[in-house]
Parts: sequence; structure tokens; C-alpha cells
Amino acid sequence: MSFAPRLIVFDLDGTLIDSRIDLCNSVNAMLAHFGKPQLPEAVIAGYIGDGASMLVRRALGDPEGDFHDEEFVAEALGFFLEYYKVHKLDYTYVYPGVMEALAAIRAARPEVLMAVLTNKPVNPSRAICDHFGLSPYFFQNYGGNSFHTKKPDPHGLLALIAEASAITETAVAPGETLMVGDSGNDVLTARAAGARSLGCMFGLAPHSLEAVQPDFLVDSASEWVGIAGVDSPRTLLRKVFD
Repeated sequence: MSFAPRLIVFDLDGTLIDSRIDLCNSVNAMLAHFGKPQLPEAVIAGYIGDGASMLVRRALGDPEGDFHDEEFVAEALGFFLEYYKVHKLDYTYVYPGVMEALAAIRAARPEVLMAVLTNKPVNPSRAICDHFGLSPYFFQNYGGNSFHTKKPDPHGLLALIAEASAITETAVAPGETLMVGDSGNDVLTARAAGARSLGCMFGLAPHSLEAVQPDFLVDSASEWVGIAGVDSPRTLLRKVFD
């Protein structure tokens, strides 16, 4: 491939890990605690991707953030976060091929920096990456509460580009940056920052990718090795929706 990124930034949920069951169980535990009807897993999964606060609001039937009882929302969010803190690793797992792909990228192009940018709160994001041995691949891991905005606002991605430039002591351009994720938020974040985007069809929100047209598309994490130019018997990256 002609595009050879110097910085690769990964989303977490739906990209590096499948956290669907633990997130859904935590939402339903919150709903049950407050006497609310529980929701099907497929419904809750559709609410994931915009941070814990929006996940809880949507589960409570407040998708636009217009809930008038903000004290109750805060209490529900607090319960959800505490429950998830304890249960975040009950069923969560790293997607097949992720560890091998990260190792292959590191081996083939050790000069490439990698990081995590997720809308999940930063503490569970880092704890999960530590638990699964993902953290050594990343020079930074930022969450939805690391900045004053979340994806698709480009602030977090631009901050990572600036940090990467400082580490390498040569400017990393947005055009030398690749954002890897499973949702439209990730593609829009990349676009707003002037970076390239790679959509993961195996994640939690692949349905959101077609509308935003990422630059590249993969069907499995093992295909990420194409980013590093690692030899493979088949084409690893393809233009989306040709």
C-alpha cells in the first residue's frame, strides 16, 4: 500500500476488545437497581460508542440528553461505573488476531508509534489494556474523560499527534496518522483531524461505517498487518465500498 502511517491510533471497544456482554450486563444491572425494565443486548449494543454518560442516558430513554432529573442521571451513571469497574472483565476478550497484528506491526515497523483513543472512561480503558497485555504496544491511552470533548471531536487525536511529534522529535503530520475503529465516530474523528481512517467490520458498530466512508476497511484484526507492509497471501486493505 502506498500509505505508510507513522502514527496508528486505535479505538478500544469493538476494535481491540469485544466488551459487549460486560457493558450490556452493567447497563441492565443499573436498570434493575433503579426498578427500570431491562433491555435486550442488541439494543444496548447500539447505544455503545459515545461514552458512559451517553450510554446510560440512552438506556434510560434520554438519547438527546434532555432528561430533567440530572441528579438521577448522575446517580445512575455512578452505579453503572461502579458495577462495570468490578465486572469489566467477566466476559470481555481481545478480538482474535489483535495481539498477533500488533506484534507484527511492531516487528515490521518499530518506528511507528501506536496509541489508544476511546470514549470509554480512561481508568477502565487502561486497566483493561494492562490486564490483557495490550499496554506495552501503546505510548498513550486516552479515554472519554481525558479531555473536555469526546470523539468525533478531533481534540484527542490532535493531542496524540502532537505527543507523537514530541517523542519522535520530528513533526508527525495528520496525513501520516491512521485512526482505526469500528464506528462512524472514529472515521469522523480522523476526517476532522486530517488523518486517514480504517474501519473494522468485526466490531460493535459496523453498520455506522458505510455512511461515513472510511479510507480503508478490514474484516478481521489480522488484516491490520497490511498497515505495516507485512507479507500476506492476500490483499489486506481495500478501498471501502468500491
